[in-house]
Amino acid sequence: MTAKAETISLIGAGLNGPLLALGLVQRGFRVEIYERRPDMRRVRMSAGRSINLAISTRGIHALTEAGLWSEMRNIILPMKGRMMHSVASELTFQPYGKDEAEVINSISRAELNIELMNAAEQHGVKIHFQQRCTSIDMRAGMLALRDERTGEDRTSEASVVIGCDGSASAIRGEMLRMSRFNFSQQYLDYGYKELTIPAGPDGKHVLETNALHIWPRGNYMLIALPNVDGTFACILFLPFEGPDSFAELTTHSAVVEFFQSRFPDAIPLMPDLTDNFFANPTGAMVTIKCAPWHVKGRALLLGDAAHAIVPFFGQGINCGFEDCTCLLELIDRHGADWEFVFSEFQKARKINTDAIADLAVENFVEMRDRVADPRFLFRKKVELALEAKYPELFVPKYAMVTFHRIPYATALKRGQVQDRMLAELCGPIERVEDLDWNKADRLIRSELTPLDLVS
Repeated sequence: MTAKAETISLIGAGLNGPLLALGLVQRGFRVEIYERRPDMRRVRMSAGRSINLAISTRGIHALTEAGLWSEMRNIILPMKGRMMHSVASELTFQPYGKDEAEVINSISRAELNIELMNAAEQHGVKIHFQQRCTSIDMRAGMLALRDERTGEDRTSEASVVIGCDGSASAIRGEMLRMSRFNFSQQYLDYGYKELTIPAGPDGKHVLETNALHIWPRGNYMLIALPNVDGTFACILFLPFEGPDSFAELTTHSAVVEFFQSRFPDAIPLMPDLTDNFFANPTGAMVTIKCAPWHVKGRALLLGDAAHAIVPFFGQGINCGFEDCTCLLELIDRHGADWEFVFSEFQKARKINTDAIADLAVENFVEMRDRVADPRFLFRKKVELALEAKYPELFVPKYAMVTFHRIPYATALKRGQVQDRMLAELCGPIERVEDLDWNKADRLIRSELTPLDLVS
């Protein structure tokens, strides 16, 4: 594309903003980003921004398209499956995919964000830090900004604005003032707390490196993702209120007693447990759905600003990056016809982002409870056996979401059909060898059509 006269203003320099900016400047647009927080490369960020992310096929595709994936290899660790820790400290490993090529990758949010901002700036994107968007005049194409250091207010021309500013989006807040704007938010009754397992004396991981560790306890759980420096980023998910909740953990002794009784093999690895626990905030988790995502050709919501989801399918980053892929592909096809492009973007994405939002809540129950159930683990073995025999027909729901770029809505719908099949096939048996393959063949061929396996 030839250089465009207009400047596109992005709100938010988190993960999606710099990646989208890079794609836009590569297509000849001028781009500026406004970010309310300080530059994280120069200021230590508070807890809450350091949770590790699980990047998989959709995110990898977006980074590859931007020419960045190879640069990420030194800040990722592949996780081949879930390592479940029982109360008796017994370990059970469940692979994520059908082979060792199907892995998810643990990556530091902060390090990825830094890489993306550096790449965007190297390509000419100007990032304005500590500039809070306070309002937007859609008609006049003007942004109202406040300098967080000085308190000074100013305006900036913005003929096209894209809100990449997360679940508390200022741009979405402006859209809420419009007539016929639909908005819903649903908070889980659960919160989360960041904790850390430090590296061993030799700087190595003290748990299996290439796994996502889960301590499933029915109504709550602890998870740990590996970092390249030998540490593990841990997250405790607990109800806010009631028994076994954050409301009960108000003293150092209560926290220690809770971990000793529920996570006995984890607590010896966490020498700074209580310091971490009381220093770090308790976060909340929300699902946000809204429509429309755009105001004619003036403004667009993207990523969590349009569709925040809870983190239990590891798809937040992947879904946001897939938004960038979709929008850039539409621009490649239709040019800077913003009203048409924004409308087509919402049509293409909303049905899928609604689907992954529902799948993420569903996967919370699986992670905290069902992964410890022997029958659930058996069904996972049957899933892999069916996939091996019918690779283009029966693809496990987790694989459709994580290891392919099959639309999320398709994964949700087919997953429901396959769940019914699995219940019918697994009900009377205890071993994969006893599977009724004739019945499986009839069910699969009558209810499933071949998939276009985009990976």
